[in-house]
Amino acid sequence: MSKAPGSPKGKAPTRAQASAKPAAKSAPVAAPKGDGAPTGDRIAKVLSRAGVASRREAERMIAEGRVKVNGAKIDSPALNVTSTDRIIVDGKPLPQAEAPRLWLYNKPTGLVTSNSDEKGRRTIFDELPEDLPRVMTVGRLDLNSEGLLLLTNDGGIKRRLELPSTGWLRRYRVRINGRPRDEDFEPLRKGMVIEGERFQPMTVALDRQQGANAWLTIGLREGKNREIRRALEDIGFNVNRLLRLSYGPFQLGSLKLGEVEELRPRVVRDQLGLEPEDMEETPPARPTRGRPGAKPGQKPGGRPSSKTASKPEGMTFGKPKGKPTGRPADGPTGKSTGKPGGKPTSKPGARSGGYGEKPSSAGGNTRGGKPAPRGGSSKPRPIGKNPRR
Repeated sequence: MSKAPGSPKGKAPTRAQASAKPAAKSAPVAAPKGDGAPTGDRIAKVLSRAGVASRREAERMIAEGRVKVNGAKIDSPALNVTSTDRIIVDGKPLPQAEAPRLWLYNKPTGLVTSNSDEKGRRTIFDELPEDLPRVMTVGRLDLNSEGLLLLTNDGGIKRRLELPSTGWLRRYRVRINGRPRDEDFEPLRKGMVIEGERFQPMTVALDRQQGANAWLTIGLREGKNREIRRALEDIGFNVNRLLRLSYGPFQLGSLKLGEVEELRPRVVRDQLGLEPEDMEETPPARPTRGRPGAKPGQKPGGRPSSKTASKPEGMTFGKPKGKPTGRPADGPTGKSTGKPGGKPTSKPGARSGGYGEKPSSAGGNTRGGKPAPRGGSSKPRPIGKNPRR
């Protein structure tokens, strides 16, 4: 004879009893099938991938009641959704998620790195090309700093690049007033505490003295607010120019001031360790260098100059030897392109990043001033592959 349902005193309820109560609670999305992990992705991640906002901003929007899933308003980001769920943000359907993309931007001074400024100052988003999709900045550069700033349409990439645990090295070119000695920078190399805030050790190289100023190259793995300026001021030196040269494997190179350049999906995938299915193998459009205020669909100019705009005297923007690069070189490097036989290709996009270069022709290897063929034939000699190759 069976006993009435219920658990004896002191005994834990069975799995079926424990799951009965949550199962009866209604949810805006379908419950996961079986006993496996929940299907889909967290709602904040989905909003970030769709370019609505970063994950942190998406969580704030959810808390403010601005997001609905399947007609029900949600107030917690602890929710998984799938492609079958209907998501509404601020009364509008969620746009379709794009493949993760990454851009290099040479930020000028005088621009704020934020979507809006309470003081009414111009932001980088006021100067970016009009045909650029909605992007987020990876980290920040303050008002008076310039150089490399990474832009992305994907909140996951933004988070991965900003996390201190990833240890991305940022390199800067810094000009300070004074005549320092190399030993003056030992506090920065050992790490220091300023107003109760701990700064991790930096790499500091004294490059040259230029009149009343000195040029330094500084590397750090943190992104605290005005970190370099505050550290140098603490040891008695004022920074009068600061340029970021690189962020991890991504280099400023010869990108001109105010220009934007998209990295190829393969480069982004390889450098960030993304799965191939997360990236498009070929970009929807060839990466271009856009100027601020460019009209949608406007073609860029010719091959960009190898000289960097507003380049200070005695300063080089070249890539460091032995360092990986996140953007292709501007000229031939002498290395194999990976095509068998060393044959030139006629595809304009065969070299990653050869913007403005003329594609080589399979049969265009001719000699100037070569005499006409024997027999006095007026027919031109047919152009073919060079037999000597």
